[in-house]
Amino acid sequence: MDDPDTLADRVREGDLRLHELDDHADPETAAAVRREIVAAETGVDLESVGDYGFEAAEAESAIENMVGGAQIPMGVAGPVPVDGSAADGEYYLPMATTEGALVASVNRGLSVISESGGATARVTKSGMTRAPVFRVNGVAEASEVVEWVADNADALREAAESTTSHGELEAVDPYVVGDSVYLRFVYDTKDAMGMNMATIATREAAGVVEAETPADLVALSGNLCSDKKPAAVNAVEGRGRTVTADVLIPRDTVADRLNTTPEAIEEANTRKNLVGSAKAGSLGFNAHAANTVAAVFLATGQDAAQVVEGANAITTVDVRGEVSASGDSSERSSDGGLYASVSLASLEVGTVGGGTKLPTQAEALDVLGLRGSGDPAGANADALAEVIAAGALAGELSLLAALASRHLSSAHEDLGR
Repeated sequence: MDDPDTLADRVREGDLRLHELDDHADPETAAAVRREIVAAETGVDLESVGDYGFEAAEAESAIENMVGGAQIPMGVAGPVPVDGSAADGEYYLPMATTEGALVASVNRGLSVISESGGATARVTKSGMTRAPVFRVNGVAEASEVVEWVADNADALREAAESTTSHGELEAVDPYVVGDSVYLRFVYDTKDAMGMNMATIATREAAGVVEAETPADLVALSGNLCSDKKPAAVNAVEGRGRTVTADVLIPRDTVADRLNTTPEAIEEANTRKNLVGSAKAGSLGFNAHAANTVAAVFLATGQDAAQVVEGANAITTVDVRGEVSASGDSSERSSDGGLYASVSLASLEVGTVGGGTKLPTQAEALDVLGLRGSGDPAGANADALAEVIAAGALAGELSLLAALASRHLSSAHEDLGR
């Protein structure tokens, strides 16, 4: 092995490329050499980048051409009781963000939910997808492929599951567009987010389709998956976890803690999140669900780009109470309160693999009590999805209340943001 100075000289002389340093030095040394080269060529001091709290070897599966680490402030919101299909108890929500007032806003919402008895949450659907696209000569061959797939589910399942000891193929949904056939494979990936698992399994199954039908594989991903892009198919069919959280907040709590009324929040949600989003052609009918999703993703080692799908959410708000004796639904008694829910159609999360193995992210999952595989398998990822949904609901409530009470700008000013 060459010493760091010699390695840096070899890169400058063109004898080595940056990514080839890993073949000539241990991960820490390779990262240090890259920092030296980048610092020298750009005139930037990378001391902070080089001050990171994990072993470079631990990040080898998560990054290439490593030079160091990017540090993001992490806060915590909660605790909040969550009654879920997998989540059960009180949870602190770790959030990594550089957006001032976000953690405070979610924390306020969680405290209101807690005072109201906690959030109820349920994962209603689960399945990671990969959708290869095949070429055929025309619609007759396309129909032949679709029929074969329907008749040979067991053969496809056997091929796909031969690549993994954990994943299970649940369905293969065909779509035909002219001479293109898309097969949307849906997997139960247990506690893993499962994108790599689904990709490798689908590659094996696609080989069987090619061997047994007229179809020729064009691309292992045909964008009907649909990964890291706004897509209606995910809003309708779901991807990862489809999860909903809701809460019923007493009217007095809305007044005392959110400084507004259920009616004002309901109107703000209808005109902003529903009508405004529809007019904008949005796929997300919510105030800022992506804020909570992104912050928890960064804190717990999820794939940050999948916030695109995580923001695919609908927030609903309804005033609950007795209608007046006159039968006029616009006149309600002071009983009841505010029902609120957020439904995230495609929340892609895992508690094993990927960035969840890094020390900081592992600690954040430990705060939640959800690191590693659950019992039964998949329970930890389900619980994580339910807790994130509760956090997103808190963020929605807090922001809608701030808008309804016209306190949004003053809150940011008060926090110096």
